[in-house]
Amino acid sequence: MSCKTMHGTTLAEAAMNIATQRSIFRIVFAIPILGCIYSPFEKLPGYAPATRFVFLPVMVLTGLWMWKGHVLRRLISKGSAQQDAADNP
Repeated sequence: MSCKTMHGTTLAEAAMNIATQRSIFRIVFAIPILGCIYSPFEKLPGYAPATRFVFLPVMVLTGLWMWKGHVLRRLISKGSAQQDAADNP
């Protein structure tokens, strides 16, 4: 017996889809970081700011999300449940 979501997929399929999207997202954002590490030193100033202020923070945040995302989701769901209880006495 499997639980179905609104779109007809099971929860496991939806979770796998989200995990796959995060993995692809991390690979795409890792390419510029690797380019920054392995590029010739003369080309480094051209895209170092984008790597430093965009790509690296995105990689760190998605890594934290994959590591501790379940805690954040639990906190959000508890917060919304408490707010619903306070709104509907």
